[in-house]
Amino acid sequence: MSGEHILIVEDEEDIADLLEYNLNRQGYAPLSVATGEDGLAQARETTPDLVLLDLMLPGLSGIEVCRRLKGDPATAAIPVIMLTAKGEEEDVVAGFDAGADDYVTKPFRPKILLARVKAVLRRGAARPVRANEILELGEIALHPGRHEVTVAGQPVDLTRTEFRILQFLVSRPGWVFTRGQIVRAVHGDDYPVTGRSVDVQVAALRRKLEGSGSLIQTVRGVGYKIGD
Repeated sequence: MSGEHILIVEDEEDIADLLEYNLNRQGYAPLSVATGEDGLAQARETTPDLVLLDLMLPGLSGIEVCRRLKGDPATAAIPVIMLTAKGEEEDVVAGFDAGADDYVTKPFRPKILLARVKAVLRRGAARPVRANEILELGEIALHPGRHEVTVAGQPVDLTRTEFRILQFLVSRPGWVFTRGQIVRAVHGDDYPVTGRSVDVQVAALRRKLEGSGSLIQTVRGVGYKIGD
């Protein structure tokens, strides 16, 4: 029995009840609220281990709730899984840009939802990478301090941007990032790089990594992730 506190922000009572039922069965401690305003208040008061957040809420939207949670140092580390009715690409991208960690499309299968919850809780907050730490994924080994990458023991020559994109992805295996998030992580805010530029850099990375390049996966309509 895990006992993690999970806050459900969902205005449809039958869906909230279904979520509570399945989470309770797995040993979690769920709490439901029906509005974005109540969701923010509860998150700030109780600091849950995870938030399940409906995007289509009365009043304050799920996107805005997520943006405020991630913009507040007191709640920024709380992982957020979006619940979206249609799975429209623009909704998913907007949710990730607001800081969401994952999404589940309605109607959902409880087993799939619970697997996503477990995966996001297992990831935990992203930790800083030390300069002398070697990041490894499959046959890829990345040394931040020496700015070196090898695949199966063979050195790979990367540009500075390619290296930083790879480091960003490898340090968070399984996480999905939009092109905008990748640009901000690599270059900082307000950097004049388009999403198309990220695609070009990722394509170059895949070629240079050869067989291991397939670890970098395209998430259609959203962005990229590496491994799992």
